[in-house]
Amino acid sequence: MPVPDPLEDLALLIEAARGAGRIAARFFRDDPETWDKPDGAGPVTEADLAVDAMLRDRLCDARPDYGWLSEETPDNPERLAASRVFIIDPIDGTKAFIEGSSAFSHSLAVAEDGVVVAAVVYLPIRGKLYAAARGHGATLNDAAIRASNTRHLHEAEVLATKQTLDPDHWPLGVPAVARAYRPSLAYRMALVGEGRFDGMITFRPTWEWDIAAGSLIITEAGGLATDARGGALSFNAAMPQVPGVLAAPTAVHRAILAARG
Repeated sequence: MPVPDPLEDLALLIEAARGAGRIAARFFRDDPETWDKPDGAGPVTEADLAVDAMLRDRLCDARPDYGWLSEETPDNPERLAASRVFIIDPIDGTKAFIEGSSAFSHSLAVAEDGVVVAAVVYLPIRGKLYAAARGHGATLNDAAIRASNTRHLHEAEVLATKQTLDPDHWPLGVPAVARAYRPSLAYRMALVGEGRFDGMITFRPTWEWDIAAGSLIITEAGGLATDARGGALSFNAAMPQVPGVLAAPTAVHRAILAARG
């Protein structure tokens, strides 16, 4: 079967993301059934599962030879043999969704041999659709976006939790950056690609489905996305986690790594 062009995969992801948004909107602020996952893995709602089922059916029907990796689907090692794989977070920011915050997102990506080639981060309630295809740039609602041109760390505003700026993580001293926060990792990364913020940092082990789409949006917008140590990101691993994430324009990315020593 011929391999689709990244733009063809992107068109498929956009259509699917909009469908996911319509499902999520039906449950939003309507007291969806909610329960906790085992082993402290966080909450899940009936909306997460409904979105996941729709996406799996629609995307896998369209690309039956692609693998499937989703937060809400039991993992199947068969994906490891696939050259291309869907990497999906049906609702990123489930806690925000439960609380009635519009800052949740749908995060959809296609990775080819470990590299993301098409990506969408969609915030249906806010009407914001970020998209990227490898080699074709990144957009917000069809308008081109670029990472910020901030060069100096003391001028940067970064998205991070309070714990991320704990002194234990910064042996050379906590950098003098302004801190902001958004509940969805995918949305945080998209905001860096948009140039609204100058970086996103997390030192916690991070699931691939939280960051795959956002990583391409940032890089296609002219920034860098690596693990928290500056190592290259690779997707569809047997254990689909990375040791934290650092995403920023090139100068800020370099400065953050230097600040950690």
